[in-house]
Order: sequence, then structure tokens, then C-alpha cells
Amino acid sequence: MTNSGTLYIVATPIGNMGDITLRALETLKTVDLVLAEDTRVVHKLLERYEIKVAVDSYHHHSTGKKIKDILEKLHQGMNIAVVTDAGTPGISDPGNLLVAEVIKYAPGTRIVPIPGASAVVAILSVSGFPADRFTFLGFPPHKNKREKYFEYVASLDHTVVFYESGHRIMKCLGELQKHLPGSRPVIIGKELTKQFETIYRSLAKDLDKLNVNEKGEFVVVINGNV
Repeated sequence: MTNSGTLYIVATPIGNMGDITLRALETLKTVDLVLAEDTRVVHKLLERYEIKVAVDSYHHHSTGKKIKDILEKLHQGMNIAVVTDAGTPGISDPGNLLVAEVIKYAPGTRIVPIPGASAVVAILSVSGFPADRFTFLGFPPHKNKREKYFEYVASLDHTVVFYESGHRIMKCLGELQKHLPGSRPVIIGKELTKQFETIYRSLAKDLDKLNVNEKGEFVVVINGNV
């Protein structure tokens, strides 16, 4: 299959609307279609910047039929942007699955990254921890294999970053305190770039002393086991 369309992987703000790049805005203005994890979220962004463009959904529940339809649109020459609710598509997000399908079934398609905000990079930049080598582990398992997950985190000799939801953050801190040596530094970023952004810094042994507001989304960074 010969394709003439372009697939743009566009990063959007993780909280503060002002963090979108000029290149991302220009891309969203010029594509034929925007594929969004949640169309309601992207509509707010598009309205903020007065961008009028067709929007359709693409998320982890999207069927093979939806992917086939996207491939056909690219084959027809349509330029398509993929966005997630916040941050960079493909980072703990099904955008990478779409890219893999396009590479496999539409190899002539040009795939262009439009970089921007990422909670992982944002928290690393203020951590003070070494970031020349780090492991990103997405979200911890909800139940099964959660114990092994934190045992693995504790075993790593370099910086570790992962996400956690508000209703599990206190459980997460308890598990870190259980598995980490007490001297290991830990940073928790809450609602990064938003109005109530908070960054907590602690040693592992003192995590139970943190007064963490559980409302919001969290990014956790742990210094390496050195």
C-alpha cells in the first residue's frame, strides 16, 4: 500500500494550557483530522486556541475496524494528528499501538513527532537526581504483581519514574517505605503545571510523615540504589 498522508504525534499540555508549543498549534490547524483519546478534552484545547478541525476518537478500546479506517484515510492522503488527554501520545497511552500498526500495514506513511510536555521529563527536571539513565515504569499494577513491582523498583541502581493515581498514592508510599532503604530519596509530583502543583521531597523512611493531598494525578521519582 502506497500512502501519501502524514501521521503527526502531537504532545499537548499536561495541565497548564500555555505549555503547548507553537509547532503543535500550527500542526493542529493544518491537519485534516485529529484523533483524540477523549474528544471532550481535545475540544477544550481546540476551542481555547480557536482551531476548527475534524475530531474523532482513538483510545485503548478502539477496534480493528477503527484502525483500518485510519489506515484508509492515510492512504487517501489525509494528514492526521494523534493527541492524548495530556502529554505525549504513546507514553502510558495507546498511541504507540497505532504507530506500530501504521508502520506494519502502511509503511509508506510519514510519521512525524511534534514534541512537547511530558510529566516524566517535567518531574525529572526538578528532581536533582541523575537522569542520564532512568527507567520509566508506567503505572504500578492495581493488584496482581504489585509486590514484585515494588521489589523491582527497589532493586534498580538508577533513577526510577512512574505514575500513580490519587486513590492509590498513599498505598504506594507505604509500599515504597516497606521496600526501599530508608536513606533513598523520593520525590512526588502532584498535578504538575496545574494551579495546585505540589512537589513533595522525602527520604523513604519518612514517607509516612508526608501530608499528601490525595486529589489529583501523581508522578513518583526514586533515586537509584547506590
